[in-house]
Amino acid sequence: MQLLAAVKNPELAPYLTGQRMAATPATDYRPYRSKTVTDPSLATWVQIDLGSRFAIDAVELYPASQRMYPGRDQYYGGEGFPLRFKIEGSDDPEFANPRMIADFTKADFPDPQDNITRYDGRRMRARYVRITATRLRPVKVEPKDSTPTGRIPIDGLNFTLTLAKVAVVSGEKDVAVGCKSSGDPMYSSAGDLGQLTRPARQDGEQIRWDNPENVTDPSSWTPVKYRAQAPVTGVTIGDGVFRAAMENNIQYLLNSYTADDLLRQFYERTGKIKNYKATGSAIFWEEDLAGSNAGRFLMGAGNTVRWIKNPELERRIEVVVDGIDACKEPNGYMMAYPADTIFYSERGAYTRAWLTHGLLEAGYAGNEKAFPLLRGYYDWFNKQEQYLPELLRGAVQGGQGMIANTRVSLSPVGKHADVQVIQRYFEEPAFLAGTAAKEDKQIWQYPYDRPHCYLLTNLEAYLDMYLATGDRRYHDAVLGAWEMYHQSWEQPGGSISIIEFRRDPPGSNYLHEELGELCGSSFWVFLSQRFHLLNPEEERYVTEIEKSIYNVAIANQDGSYGLRYHTHLEGTKEQATRQNTCCEGQGTRLLGSLPEHIYSVADDGVYLNLYEPSTISWKQGATTLKLTQKTKFPLQTAVRCTLEMSSPTRSIIRVRVPSWASRAMEVSVNGRSAGTGKPGSYLALDRTWTDGDAIEFTLPARFRFTKYTGADQIPGTTRYAVEYGPMLYAAVGSPKIRLSGFGSSEELENALQPIDGKPLHYSLRGNDNVILMPYWQVSHEEFSCFPIVRQERS
Repeated sequence: MQLLAAVKNPELAPYLTGQRMAATPATDYRPYRSKTVTDPSLATWVQIDLGSRFAIDAVELYPASQRMYPGRDQYYGGEGFPLRFKIEGSDDPEFANPRMIADFTKADFPDPQDNITRYDGRRMRARYVRITATRLRPVKVEPKDSTPTGRIPIDGLNFTLTLAKVAVVSGEKDVAVGCKSSGDPMYSSAGDLGQLTRPARQDGEQIRWDNPENVTDPSSWTPVKYRAQAPVTGVTIGDGVFRAAMENNIQYLLNSYTADDLLRQFYERTGKIKNYKATGSAIFWEEDLAGSNAGRFLMGAGNTVRWIKNPELERRIEVVVDGIDACKEPNGYMMAYPADTIFYSERGAYTRAWLTHGLLEAGYAGNEKAFPLLRGYYDWFNKQEQYLPELLRGAVQGGQGMIANTRVSLSPVGKHADVQVIQRYFEEPAFLAGTAAKEDKQIWQYPYDRPHCYLLTNLEAYLDMYLATGDRRYHDAVLGAWEMYHQSWEQPGGSISIIEFRRDPPGSNYLHEELGELCGSSFWVFLSQRFHLLNPEEERYVTEIEKSIYNVAIANQDGSYGLRYHTHLEGTKEQATRQNTCCEGQGTRLLGSLPEHIYSVADDGVYLNLYEPSTISWKQGATTLKLTQKTKFPLQTAVRCTLEMSSPTRSIIRVRVPSWASRAMEVSVNGRSAGTGKPGSYLALDRTWTDGDAIEFTLPARFRFTKYTGADQIPGTTRYAVEYGPMLYAAVGSPKIRLSGFGSSEELENALQPIDGKPLHYSLRGNDNVILMPYWQVSHEEFSCFPIVRQERS
């Protein structure tokens, strides 16, 4: 755990505010940095024009707290804080007659780390405040062979003046907010001077986040029940696209790591393995995120064996869970990293969540040790008051850990304390209010740490809290965020176009940035699934699930070898990897869960959501019903469902009429019309069913154009994606393919010529070098998902 600098260096104590700086991400809350120099004695300064004279009570300096070593996700506070400096006030912008506020030019100032420091202004009246660094502190880097907390200075390499923010306090108000900043012409960095006087982030700048007033009494909770349930078991899938993807996923899981690989970090913590040295990318994915690899495997394998029996996968689940159980401590602690390294890298959030997901999936798959392991750990975790107040803002991407608690809270071993910990230490009321009001800055300018597709996991957690407590604030906040993502950060085909370390303003949807992470779309599926189960008649949530499965999850799968990280929509697809990456972990989790998205079960019947050869069994009163779906979708659009039961039974079978349907869809039962459903709805078939009844329909799929509205425009033209049903199409041959002359999708359809032996593949009359095919079937070819162009009239 990172200690307060006051504890390490008493000389700093007179200047402490008692607040520690939250992370300063690389985007809108980034720090000011002067130009890099190699001579630490080169003086540089910045100053603030307050606009008029103020009586200055104090000047506060906010240190940068950021990730500064490439490839390592670790925060270091105080980077670039001046080693020697002075703070002056003046009524003259040239500081001809400066008055001293604080002078630390004679001796080195202690490293403040991430502490916000305060200097007495003695009620000096001044219009201008200047901070002059007379000696710069060396940049600190972490050598590859250091311990997790080790840092060494590299003299003569990089020196900058770096500050996250400067506050000038007068009458308990920061009068510097929004004021003009300037700097010396030689070394200042003009572009970021405005960061020094930016407004404070919502709920303040500090790390510590402990709000016991947010905690509610469980006796006041009114838990919300899903109106439909995702099946945990009872679905089998036949030969089709989903089955092939799951079989590939099984081979990936079995061939990427051994059980010993998955357990190594647990054994290291208990002393069974010593002095292991990782190399290459394994340093981050395997060491920094120690234990996440076991979570990756258990997420994918636990989900998979609920639907497909695979003895080797089942054996390995048992071996891994047994290994974790053997390494747990008497107090219930069972993570792979030592407890006192919880703030190192993303261990306290990302890694904890992954292992929690994995054990939950293993538990739902029938492993008897998984749920007790989780309960023992969270009984320990929920009492860790030395860590909890700092985990949201003091840990890298701390909000990622929320979902771990809330999913456990809704599991068979859940407790009220699992939710109350989130309320007290993680809940952000201003963020909730902002997303409910659809303030898009809450998404792309998330003020702590950095904007990231992983913010979707925070939203999943808040929706879980709605289920647990019934507090409508949570629901409305998450719904507002869902709608903003859908409107402003979703590409044609459904990939989520927001990623860490990039500025992704609303509607930017870049085509040549590394966007569309597989993990982000996995989270999008599980968030949309929650809304579907709450409101199963709202078809739009299942459309989002369907698009994400075809155009991201399956599209990013490279056979049985591995998974792609990003979803490129022009050029070539990314090379798949077989590592413990974030996208592989969440991708294998999603691929293992595919059958639970085909159907949903309600008290009065079943929802047919996705079209895939499969069978579901469910109870309706005292009778077990079985529905078998026969289809070759998406290769063909005909669907036939037959029912089996021991006696006539009343049930409502709701057939999804997808929003992408080109017209109303007629459904027949036993050869007779049973109703017509509008696109974007469910057609409810409410009747007493008998054994052998058959439901038939043909999905009205047509080609359609979707206009590209993102930032990567080609002057003089408008581009369109081609979609068919839920599938995004690609024009294969070159990423610069531009097809003109098609004023409508009907004209395109008339020019298509099916390719023998390749369903859904088409050549294009008059364009001999172009093949149109589903994006999910593209492998290593060059392509464009926006091939249709129209010239704009001048």
